[in-house]
Amino acid sequence: MDTKTKSTIYEGSAARVFQFYLQNSDEHTAVVRFLEEHLPGEFKRYQNDKNELAVLGVGSGGGEVDVQILSLLQSIFPTLPITVDIVDGSVELLANFKALVAKTENLQKTPFTWHVMSSEDYRKQIKDVKKYDFIHLIQMIYFVDDLTESIKFYHSILKKNGSLVIIIEKTGHSWDTLWRTSEELEDEETPRYRSSEDVLASLKTLGLKYEEYSIPTTFDITECFDPNSETGQRLLCYLTETDDFYQSFTPQIRADILNLIRSKCSTEKDGKILFDNCLSCMIVHA
Repeated sequence: MDTKTKSTIYEGSAARVFQFYLQNSDEHTAVVRFLEEHLPGEFKRYQNDKNELAVLGVGSGGGEVDVQILSLLQSIFPTLPITVDIVDGSVELLANFKALVAKTENLQKTPFTWHVMSSEDYRKQIKDVKKYDFIHLIQMIYFVDDLTESIKFYHSILKKNGSLVIIIEKTGHSWDTLWRTSEELEDEETPRYRSSEDVLASLKTLGLKYEEYSIPTTFDITECFDPNSETGQRLLCYLTETDDFYQSFTPQIRADILNLIRSKCSTEKDGKILFDNCLSCMIVHA
C-alpha cells in the first residue's frame, strides 16, 4: 500500500520497509502468476492493425512486476516495438526500476519515459497525454484524491481494444479487516482506506465493462508476535504504516492491534501465522 505522502511515495525508511515486505511475502509472485495466466488472452486482442504497443505503468515502484509484464508482451508480439511510460512519485524506487531495466537484456533497447510524480500530478499536469494499449494500476490507487475521476481519466486514454488493469486489496479479507476495524490506524492527513468494493462502485458509476478476479496469497507473520524479532517489528511497521510500531502505540493499543491481526486477519497452519493477503484484479475494457 502507499504511504502517507502522495508526492513522494516510499522514500527513505518507507522504501526500505516496503522492499522488506516484498522480500518476506509472495505478493509479487502471486500477481505475476495471475497476470501470466490471464493477460495473454487480453494482449492477443491488440494484434490487429498495430504498428507498436504503448504501455503505461502507474505507481510501478521498483518495476519488478512491470518487467514481467513487458517480457510477456514481448513473447506474444516479438515483432512489435513497445514504448513504455512510467509514473511514480518515488525517486528511490524509480532508481531501482531503472537499474532493473539496465540488467534485463530484453528491455535494454525498449524506450522508457519516466514521470517522477504522483498519479494525481500526472493526471492534472500532463497536457499532451498519449493513448495506450495497456495501463496498469497495481496496488497504488488507495490514496488518489478522487477515485472515480482517476479511473475515468486512465480509461479515457486507452486505445481501441485496450485494457486497464487495477489490482487492490480484496474487500472482506485481512487488509480490509485491519484497516476498517482499527480506528488507531486512521490518519486525518490521508483518505480513508480503500478496497475492491470502492473500485467496483466507481466502475459501475462510470458504466465501464470489466471482469473481476481474485488473487489469493498469504504471508508469514509469525515473527510479528515475538517482540524481540527484528523481522517481526519491521513487518508490523509495514502492516500498520508506522515508523516504529512499539513506540507509536500504548501497550493496550498494541495488544488490541496484535489480537485483531491474529484473530481476524490470519490463519494458523503448521505452526505459522499466515496473514490473508488476498487481492482483487479488475480488467477494464476500452
